[in-house]
Amino acid sequence: MTVAYLKVIKGSSAGQVLALSGEAVVLGRHPSCQIVLDNASVSRQHAQIVEEHGIFLIEDLRSRNGTQVNRNSIRGRTELRDGDEIKVCDYAFMFMRKASGPSIPVSPGSSVIAIGGIRETVSAPDPEIDSEPELIASEKALESSSVLTSISAGSSAQGLRLNVRPEAKLRAILEISMALGKVLVLSDVLPVILNSLFKIFPQADSGFVLLKDHHSDKLRIRCSQSRRSDDDDDVPVSMTVVRQAMDSGQAILSADVYGDRRFQHSESIAEMQLRSLMCTPLMDTSGNAMGVLQISTFDVSQPFNSDDLDVLVSVGAQASLAVENGAMHESLLKQRDFERDMEIAAQVQMSFLPSQPPVVSGYEFADYYAAAQSIGGDYFDFIRLPDERIAVIIGDVAGKGIPAALLMARLNASVRYHLFNAQCANKALDSLNSEMANSELGYRFITLSIAILDPSRHELQLASAGHLPPVFRRRNQGTDIIGNRESGLPLGVMPDQKYELLRIPLEPDDVILFYTDGITEAMNSRNELFAKERARQVIADGPQSVTELVPALIEAVDAFCDGRAQRDDICVTALRRTN
Repeated sequence: MTVAYLKVIKGSSAGQVLALSGEAVVLGRHPSCQIVLDNASVSRQHAQIVEEHGIFLIEDLRSRNGTQVNRNSIRGRTELRDGDEIKVCDYAFMFMRKASGPSIPVSPGSSVIAIGGIRETVSAPDPEIDSEPELIASEKALESSSVLTSISAGSSAQGLRLNVRPEAKLRAILEISMALGKVLVLSDVLPVILNSLFKIFPQADSGFVLLKDHHSDKLRIRCSQSRRSDDDDDVPVSMTVVRQAMDSGQAILSADVYGDRRFQHSESIAEMQLRSLMCTPLMDTSGNAMGVLQISTFDVSQPFNSDDLDVLVSVGAQASLAVENGAMHESLLKQRDFERDMEIAAQVQMSFLPSQPPVVSGYEFADYYAAAQSIGGDYFDFIRLPDERIAVIIGDVAGKGIPAALLMARLNASVRYHLFNAQCANKALDSLNSEMANSELGYRFITLSIAILDPSRHELQLASAGHLPPVFRRRNQGTDIIGNRESGLPLGVMPDQKYELLRIPLEPDDVILFYTDGITEAMNSRNELFAKERARQVIADGPQSVTELVPALIEAVDAFCDGRAQRDDICVTALRRTN
C-alpha cells in the first residue's frame, strides 16, 4: 500500500502530520469527511486526495471557495509532487512522500478534526447522517451552519470578557475607552466607535451603527463607514440580521453568510455578497435594545471567528454606554435649548401684557398673571382709549402652552384694533368674533370680557363672550355675580353672534374683580375645586384696596392647594373706585 503525508503548516494544528492511505481521503467541513476542517468558509465536501497506481492526485469537489496548489487554483484532478503546498481557505498543508517523525493515520474508515487542535482518530460516522435534516443554528458548535457562536449582549456581558485573547480585548477596551472619554455628542461618539473597530479588525470592509429613533421608534443608520468605497453611506445592511440580534439580545457571528441557514431566505444578504459579519445589539441599562453595531467583510480568506465576536461584545458594552450617555447629553442639550427658547418666549409674551396698572384719578387697578407652563393662554390688558376711558380686558384661550400663547399674541393685536374702531364693548366683541370665526382656528375657542370704564361718569360698560362673570363687591352690601345673563358664546363659535352690553354705575369703594378658571378650577389633594363660592367669599372678606385684595385671593388659592402644582394659567384683574 502506497502512503503519502500531509503536514499542517497553517492552522491551529500546525506541525501535525497526517498519513494518507486508501483510495480517497476527503477534506471538508462535514463530519463524514476523513479530514474535517471546522471552518464555515470550507465547503461540506471541499476536496479529495486520491491514489492511482502510486500517484497521488488532488481534486476540488466544486467547492464554494476553491482549492489551491502552490497558490494556483486547480480544476479537475492535479498531480501532487513532494513539497507541494495545498491551500484550502484558511488552512495550508505540505504534501510529502516521506515523513521523518510520527504521524496520524487517515483512511476512508476514520476521520480527523484538523481545526482547534487535531484530535484523536475517531470512527467514521454512520453513513446515514447525510440523509438526516440539518440542524438549526444554536449556541452549540454547528455542523450544518456557518454560525460559530452567539453571545448574550445583555447586562451579563457588560464587563470585560478576558477568557479568550485577553491582550486583544484589553487593547480594544482601552482604544474605545480612551477615544470615547473625549467626546459626549452622539454624532461625534459613533464615528469614534467605528474608527476604533476598523483598527481592531483590519479585515473589516464596512460597518454601521443603527439606532432607534426616539420619536418614531423606527431604526435609522446614525453612522456608517466603508473601507473599500469612498461613500461611507454605501454599506450593506440586512434587516434580517438586525432584527434577530435585537429581538434575541444576542450578538451574532456568521463566519460565512452564504452558508448560514438562519439567513438562507434573506434576499438582501444574497445581493450584498457579504462573506462574514458580526452584529451585536446595543443594550441600554434597562436591558432594552437601542440598536445594533455591525461590521462585515467581503474577504473569504479572513472570516471573523468566535474570539472576534467576544471582542465585539466587550466593545459593544462600552459603545452601548457611550451611546446612552451621548443620547442623554444630546437630550439635555435639546432640553436646555428648549428651556432657553421658552424663557425668551415667556419674555416676549410678558411684553404683550401691561407692565403696570393705569393711573386714573379716583380709581385704583390691580392685576396678577401666572402661566401653568413657561407661557400660557390667559390674557389681560389695560387700554387707554382716545377719550380717556380705560378698557379692562381679560381672556382665556382654550388650552395652554405654545399653541395657546400664539393665539393669545394674535388676540392682543386684534382686540386693540377692534376696540379702537368700535369704541364700544359689545360692538368690539361683535367684530372680533367675526374675525375669529373666519380664521379657521379649529376646535379652539376664546372666552373674553371687555369692560370700559368712564371715570368722568363713574360708569362701566361690560360685554362678555362666554367668560367667567366678574364679582361685584358693593360697599357694605356684600358681593354679586354680574353679567352672567348678558354673556354670549365664546369667540369663534358663531360668526353672526351679537353681544349684549351691561352698564354698571360705580359708587365709592365699589370693586369689580375679573378672573380666569385657573382660580376656580384649582384643586387640592382631595380633588376638591376651589370653585366660585370660595372665590366669592375671599373677595367679600378681603381687604378694601384691590392692590391687597388680589394678592389675598392668590394666597387663598395657594393655601387651598397646599403646595400642589398649578394646573392651569391664572389671571386676575380688578378695579376699585376710591372716591
